[in-house]
Amino acid sequence: MNPLLKYSFLLSLLFVAACGKQAAKTAEAKSAVNTAPEVIAVKTAVAVERTAERSIAVTGTLLPDETVTVSAEVVGRIANIRADFGQAVRKGDILIELDRTEYDLQVERSRGALNQALARLSLPAYSGKIAPPDSTPGVRTALAQLEDAKFKYESAAKLVKSGDIAADRFNELEKAYNARQAAVDASRDELRTQWMSVTAMEADLKIAEKRRNDTIIRAPFDGVVGEKLISAGQFVKDNIGIIRLVKVHPMRLRLEVPEAATNAVRIGTQLSFTTDAALGVEFQAIVRELNPSLDARNRTLTAEGRLSKPDVRLRPGMFVQVKLVTEKGAKAVMVPRNALYSIAGLTKIFKIENGAARLITFTPGPDVDGLVEVPAGLIQSGDRVATSELGALTNGAKVRQ
Repeated sequence: MNPLLKYSFLLSLLFVAACGKQAAKTAEAKSAVNTAPEVIAVKTAVAVERTAERSIAVTGTLLPDETVTVSAEVVGRIANIRADFGQAVRKGDILIELDRTEYDLQVERSRGALNQALARLSLPAYSGKIAPPDSTPGVRTALAQLEDAKFKYESAAKLVKSGDIAADRFNELEKAYNARQAAVDASRDELRTQWMSVTAMEADLKIAEKRRNDTIIRAPFDGVVGEKLISAGQFVKDNIGIIRLVKVHPMRLRLEVPEAATNAVRIGTQLSFTTDAALGVEFQAIVRELNPSLDARNRTLTAEGRLSKPDVRLRPGMFVQVKLVTEKGAKAVMVPRNALYSIAGLTKIFKIENGAARLITFTPGPDVDGLVEVPAGLIQSGDRVATSELGALTNGAKVRQ
């Protein structure tokens, strides 16, 4: 080979080798740049300590204050029903009227028998109030005969001593006097017997009048007719329900308190609750009654409250969500709401420390004025948390503020 040509070939090989080394160095430099961790610019906020209240959510039910099935105390045919389904009534309003013809006759019969007994005692007809008589014609006659027999006996007692009257005659007058005394006692006993009969007849009359009055059935309290069970014209027996009356105000709130929270509820405890029937509205109630013992089946305490004020949006039977405060004035560490990142049912925050993001997964506590409580021990007051680029952050990601 020509020496000049051989020399040129060697130079070419050296040049190619040099270019290859340079390309390798360039590729290694680019790879180093690509594998270097990316630093993410984020905004941060400071976790702060606030005073918060601890609460739990329990379910409750709204109940009417009173519910009664109105019935008649006497049998009879319904003549009139004055209240219908959904109608509001006042205490004392007439709800039901029964046919009272038979009861009117019973009253008149009892009154007639009583007046007849009063006439035997020479007393006026019954007018609502009577007093026992001191005497009757029979008693007065017996007393007059006794006075006459007494006078004859006392006169004979003086004459028999002087011999002006025979002893047999004196004995006859003495026996007559004793007989008149017994007659007075008997007439007085008869008076007492007749008077007891009068008082019994007066009681019968009052019972008959009461039964007649029971044919008119009145509302026992202010309420609303929840159901009419029987129609007019139907014959009913005593104690058969005719109308179901519901007292809506004050409405009751009944709830089941878990065993762990029983110390948080007592008489006078203020309750807040919401219902799907009035979204966004919070109602108030005050605990008035507590069950003295827990339910052995589910270990809950039944509490009952009264609504602070009536509201037409609330009705008995509604299902409500009750907020029960278990602790007031508790210290809590809170972060801004925009520091939370929720995905797939998990809530996360990123604590910034030493230029890196540390992932913390937790269950959010109460939200107060845009700050959300973080469970104790996960974060400290003064720690900084990321409030931007939350979707791009991962655990350990490099960040700059």
